[in-house]
Amino acid sequence: MVTIFDELESNVRTYCRRFPAVFVRARGHVLWDQEGRSYIDFLSGAGALNYGHNHPAIKAALLDYLAADGPVHTMDLHTEAKADLLRGLDDIVLRPRGLAYRVQFTGPTGANAVEAALKVARRATGRTNVIAFTNGFHGMSLGALALAGNLGKRAASGVPLDRVTRLPYDGYLGQDVDTVDYLEKLLDDPGSGIDPPAAIVLETVQGEGGLNVARPQWLRRVEKVAHERGIVLIVDDIQAGCGRTGSFFSFEEAGLSPDIVCLAKSISGYGLPLALTLIRPDLDLLGPGEHSGTFRGHNLAFVTASAALGLWSSPQFTADLDKKCLLLAERVRGMTSGIERGRGLLRGLFFAEGAVAAEISLAAFRRGLLLETSGAASQVVKIMPPLTIDDDALHRGMDILDDSVQEVLSKRKAGTR
Repeated sequence: MVTIFDELESNVRTYCRRFPAVFVRARGHVLWDQEGRSYIDFLSGAGALNYGHNHPAIKAALLDYLAADGPVHTMDLHTEAKADLLRGLDDIVLRPRGLAYRVQFTGPTGANAVEAALKVARRATGRTNVIAFTNGFHGMSLGALALAGNLGKRAASGVPLDRVTRLPYDGYLGQDVDTVDYLEKLLDDPGSGIDPPAAIVLETVQGEGGLNVARPQWLRRVEKVAHERGIVLIVDDIQAGCGRTGSFFSFEEAGLSPDIVCLAKSISGYGLPLALTLIRPDLDLLGPGEHSGTFRGHNLAFVTASAALGLWSSPQFTADLDKKCLLLAERVRGMTSGIERGRGLLRGLFFAEGAVAAEISLAAFRRGLLLETSGAASQVVKIMPPLTIDDDALHRGMDILDDSVQEVLSKRKAGTR
């Protein structure tokens, strides 16, 4: 049957092709479709719904603000909602971690936060080249897309994507090879052909690139290389941040202090568009209007972001998060098929043949579980439950996944699909 979506929506749509349901309600870790069927959500808005759907405390703050006729759209005018978010970010997140940043409210997407970071780094250093890594992904606008390793995504740009040097991520050449040695050699050798870079951009866990995890010692070496050579270190924490790996920032385990941090997705706490670029104060060199956007002052997102940050003030919240991270790790390690990838509540199973992961995702959907794939060949089943999911639901979701894996592998062994 041809639907209104088939008639009018662009061919560029993706998730709805894989999960052909019409959803009408959502709460916590559950989505319901128009037929009344429920689904456990291990997709979490590709990382934009770390606190689940319609978290009651966050929703209450949003409804109260709307009921009071709080301003919704204000460009970058001062509002109480913005002030509350800035105070909460500083009091709850930054100062307790010994971090000090200026906060730039960019346009509402993660790609926009990355574009702003690149502008800042190039202004601060007077250089144009940027170091990015294999299998990295940082957004779909041209500057951010130039950093991407995925050939298919890059090809959609229709123009050359340059001023980026691609280097091997940790583990790309095998676990016995420290690719920072290669990075240092290229940067210090005047015959390498590498233009001195303005920035090094990296993810500590490559969410879209296949859940590759950089070792803490590798990350610390990259930071040391950058600082010794006056290179701006940018950590893209758009998907791996806001608690997804267990700590608020994904780089805390390695003890990093990045020069610039990009946040989006779950920083609003509710799925509302919001992106922030956190900039070391001495690098805050762009003048008024040199990076702006009509929707950089989205007060509804400020309100929900403040409410979400408030959750981090509770020791119980962080203790429960630690427990769930351990529980998911145990369940993934207990699965006999696939190779474990990821950290915290950003985990997955790698299958050498890319089609297997997609088939598992489809089988899980038929059983009432939503999860996506990642990696250059979509060869990783990606597991991203909400941080707030209860233990029973987490186990039910993993049981569905386990059954789906066994179904797909059994059919393949039998020669059927």
